[in-house]
Amino acid sequence: MSPELISILVLVVVFVIATTRSVNMGALAFAAAFGVGALVADLDADGIFAGFPGDLFVVLVGVTYLFAIARANGTTDWLVHAAIRLVRGRVALIPWVMFALTGALTAIGAVSPAAVAIVAPIALSFAVRYRISPLLMGTMVVHGAQAGGFSPISIYGTIVNGIVEREKLPGSEITLFLASLTVNLVIAAVVFVLVGGLKLWAQGSVAVDGDGDRDGGAATGETGGGTSGTSTSGVSTSGVSGGTGGTSRTAAATSPTAVATAAPAHPGEPGPDTTRLTPARTATLTALVALVVAVLAFDLDAGLTAITLAVLLSAAWPEDSRVAVGQIAWPTVLLICGVLTYVGVLDEMGTITWAGEGVSGIGVPLLAAVLLCYIGAIVSAFASSVGIMGALIPLAVPFLAQGEIGAIGMVTALAVSATVVDVSPFSTNGALVLAAAPDVDRERFFRQLMVYGGIVVAVVPAVVWLVMVVPGWG
Repeated sequence: MSPELISILVLVVVFVIATTRSVNMGALAFAAAFGVGALVADLDADGIFAGFPGDLFVVLVGVTYLFAIARANGTTDWLVHAAIRLVRGRVALIPWVMFALTGALTAIGAVSPAAVAIVAPIALSFAVRYRISPLLMGTMVVHGAQAGGFSPISIYGTIVNGIVEREKLPGSEITLFLASLTVNLVIAAVVFVLVGGLKLWAQGSVAVDGDGDRDGGAATGETGGGTSGTSTSGVSTSGVSGGTGGTSRTAAATSPTAVATAAPAHPGEPGPDTTRLTPARTATLTALVALVVAVLAFDLDAGLTAITLAVLLSAAWPEDSRVAVGQIAWPTVLLICGVLTYVGVLDEMGTITWAGEGVSGIGVPLLAAVLLCYIGAIVSAFASSVGIMGALIPLAVPFLAQGEIGAIGMVTALAVSATVVDVSPFSTNGALVLAAAPDVDRERFFRQLMVYGGIVVAVVPAVVWLVMVVPGWG
């Protein structure tokens, strides 16, 4: 049995054990990376840790730390209230606002994970307060980021168009952008319909008065198809363990301030004063704006910037920030870093290249094309989308040169297949959504994202291949 095949089988075993034995998958993946790397690939410690996602580790820790402080001092509640007033109480419009916001950020040049890191914590805090499915809200944020991700001035668009130019392939920047926008918009609309969006729309408007109170409509209306994992008070009452290795946590158990900022427990009960800007909230809002400016205007690292701002807020208001470190999504950090470290071992030992070259050598171009789309989707669900596109597009060059497959359609299908799956909890965007969700059953949410990501991986590559490749575009 070849080393590459052994490494793939070990990954399957990791999934099976994590699912059936409720062991943190990240811990299992670290052990697998050590075993396969040392015994099969003959890698030393440096080779095994070459795939450790240090940048993603800092992003997950920094962003969840900063927004834990924002939840503790009521800043996220203030933002939720402001959003409700912006859409005149139409809760059903908020997921689309978040979709458009992340899409606009990536379209003008923000890296997709940076846009999700900025928007997801606010969106998911809103979801908890108004009992919107976190799956609905989280996927709308990620698909919004990918919808704008291939504009001609975006990071993804620039990279893919640069690869196409370097490989001397025909290209169309507008086709690439519109294809990604359309696919993600259609998926978002389907998710909105299937995961409780119509119920939100049927509720009508939520009345929000000047003191930040809301009427009973938001408290009693059904939302999200029961996927939020929250109790009637808007806080999780379910234990969290297993796949993410978390622990049961409620707002009441973590912080008195968190209790103060939770949604009212009973219909019509007055909520917290979410309209008043305290000094702590003003400083936190300033920090959030600074994070956006630092990432978009100065291209600073989102994780390092977020953790620096969080430390400054903690030093100024230690009473509000004391519990924030404990609310960093450590189980999620372990999960994601472990799995991506193992994927790094696969890359170091050539498993990914081995699979891609095997597919590209198939004598049937259309079959090779759809298999490459699936490889891009599957691998990208666990690794860097940009890295996968950079590897797969050159692999497609030999049979594109034969003229039987349209280059524009093939490149577009590969790009969309490799990015639309970023809703997976193992990808950077999916991990950020999982980590940003407050007061939810994280194991349940993790499984929901994993199942949804699996559906996207199974369906979308075939659809984009059928639409973009089979007709022979380009």
